[in-house]
Amino acid sequence: MRKIGAILFCISSLNTLAQTLKPDTIRNIELPVAVIKETKTNLLNEKNTRRLEKKLLNRINQGQDIPFLLNSLSSVVASSDAGTGTGYSNIRIRGTDLTRINVTLNGVPVNDPESQATYFVNTPDVLSSAQEVEISKGVGISKNGVGNFGAGIAINNLDVQQVSPYLSYSIDFGTFNTLKNTLKASTGLIENKFIGTIRVSSIASDGYIERASAKLKALQFSGKYIISPNMQVVLNYMKGHEKTGQAWNGVPEDSLKSNRRYNELGLRSDGTFYGNQSDNYGQDYYQLLFDKKINTSLSIGSTLFYTKGKGYYEEFKTNQTFADYYLPNFILGSVTFSNTDLIRQLWLNNDFYGGRFYINYLSKKLDAGLFFNLNHYEGKHYGDIKWAQYGIADDYRWYNLTASKSDFNVYGMAEYRLSPLWSIFADIQYRNVNYVLNGFRKNPNIVHNLKYQFLNPKMKITFKKDKHMVSLLAGMTQKEPNRDDIEVGINTLPSPEKLYNTELNYIFSLKNNLGIYATSYLMYYQDQLVLTGKINDVGAYTRTNIPKSYRIGMELEVLWKPNPKLIEIACNMALSQNKIIQFIEYIDDYDQGLQKINSYQKTDIAFSPALIAGGRISYFPLKVLNHSLFHKLSMDILPKYVSRQYLDNTQQISRSLNPYFTTDALINLPLLLYSKTTLNLKTGIYNLFNTMYESNGYTYSYIYNQSLTTQNYYFPQAGRRWMFGLTLEIQ
Repeated sequence: MRKIGAILFCISSLNTLAQTLKPDTIRNIELPVAVIKETKTNLLNEKNTRRLEKKLLNRINQGQDIPFLLNSLSSVVASSDAGTGTGYSNIRIRGTDLTRINVTLNGVPVNDPESQATYFVNTPDVLSSAQEVEISKGVGISKNGVGNFGAGIAINNLDVQQVSPYLSYSIDFGTFNTLKNTLKASTGLIENKFIGTIRVSSIASDGYIERASAKLKALQFSGKYIISPNMQVVLNYMKGHEKTGQAWNGVPEDSLKSNRRYNELGLRSDGTFYGNQSDNYGQDYYQLLFDKKINTSLSIGSTLFYTKGKGYYEEFKTNQTFADYYLPNFILGSVTFSNTDLIRQLWLNNDFYGGRFYINYLSKKLDAGLFFNLNHYEGKHYGDIKWAQYGIADDYRWYNLTASKSDFNVYGMAEYRLSPLWSIFADIQYRNVNYVLNGFRKNPNIVHNLKYQFLNPKMKITFKKDKHMVSLLAGMTQKEPNRDDIEVGINTLPSPEKLYNTELNYIFSLKNNLGIYATSYLMYYQDQLVLTGKINDVGAYTRTNIPKSYRIGMELEVLWKPNPKLIEIACNMALSQNKIIQFIEYIDDYDQGLQKINSYQKTDIAFSPALIAGGRISYFPLKVLNHSLFHKLSMDILPKYVSRQYLDNTQQISRSLNPYFTTDALINLPLLLYSKTTLNLKTGIYNLFNTMYESNGYTYSYIYNQSLTTQNYYFPQAGRRWMFGLTLEIQ
């Protein structure tokens, strides 16, 4: 019934996350509004992107991380280790995980160059300063960093647009002792030359899962100096620090019914739990952006950036073998010990810096841009044993390794308007990557000096007439394996992944009350890397290239305003088929001392639901009372349905996540206290109907005593919870 209800909601409402659709004209639907953008042309116009703008972000932001604030968008699935959306969180878009989603912050790459993942916990409360968040799907257009390998998230948080000075303070508090504080202040525009904005944030939560607390702190300063009417420079500094309780093992399947909040990490030999089983990491972002308009057709810009990251995770480990730490057994008198309990810290200390330059040309017929990016990464990996039961001195460092990665990429894009009805767009990127690895924690003798070269072309043709627009995009992108993939040994290395993508888009816009966005797509993978259970030549489980796989689907998104002053209905629905042509599963057979092989045909790709439906209903019951103190009262209902997801690629129900349907409800009441003083009261009820569900997990199987055992681990999400907040703003 929940599945049927979600579908009916989408069809009857017809809509999307078009809180961002502006249906006055086709051109306005996709045009970004960043302060300093990668391009100021319509090269970014009418591509397959969606935007969350500042107005909506302010309504829904109550301390959850970015994935949960994007959860109402089409084809998006969000998850949280701690179960509340605060702390470590995860997002998949069209089944694409964060190691394949290109994330940029003001045009600067955010993905870790080695793991290629993005950890939003390192940038707490970043969306409190965001002007907009743009989501792209498929190969997208070329960007700095690793290209879109299925999706992209571009965040603009240069908070330097406010002309008048202001001061604001917001506090949100609720279930699981969640508390968020944000203080912001801006100078406003001084002598038509300078704007400075500062934000200080803190977020704390106990988490839903046991010992999964989070303590997050952030500082941001953005300053813009207007050199002349056609030239400006922006300095952006961000500092984030997180300390979170580890919950990344999930909950064993047999504990879901007895204790959904169980956390096995930190368990000591005496049955108690270690009190500092935690992750500790901080990042500093330095960004300098320059922009100059040379004439009515030509503009140039550049960015320099430096990202410093340093931190560790600390854990109690029982019964550890001395040999795993490259040490001999410990001998005490006549007794030889081969194992010990210990406390260890695994450190990452990295520097990531680079520069970029771009030039844009605009004319009546042609818009074109050329972009150069050079990024370099230096990473230090080391581990310290802080304490051992016996046999190891305190603060013993058992590995100390380095890695470096250089990425030069250049890309050009152009749109030519053939006629008032037709236009053609082309985009081509060249990437040159050099990745040097000097050993791994478990395999310190594996050394690689790897070089990759990629050429990624895209092309699109667009037809526009009156209220209608149709576009067809075809392109490809390639990406290198990540650090874990490369730890396969000395003799074998995985191949780069390739994605061929075709997107057919249709947009319909009717005045101010209806916008429809329909997309059909094909994403065909060659050599996609997936987990198969196969053990490599150094005894580790790693991802393996599979020759052929694909995603084919359709997305329908609609914004409907039956009464623009009273109600907005935004609904989205994504239907897809996600298949591996042939999948080989490897299962450890401890009886035989080898691996058993199972072959499958056309199975579903893991974590790729066939149906995702959701959206937003916004109700403004008193908006018609323009002179009422309460006329800006808003109520937002955000339903979400996600169909079955499989934990691996064998498509077995016993290794899957059950479908789930959740609903969030938000109420905002802005009150004008004085002419320039506003108090906004906010209430959020999350998972309104108290659904017990799991949004992520993993599985592994083995054969022992001639019996197959499958171990499933899940990440349960919190049931019904509350958040209350208020924001005081003085201008």
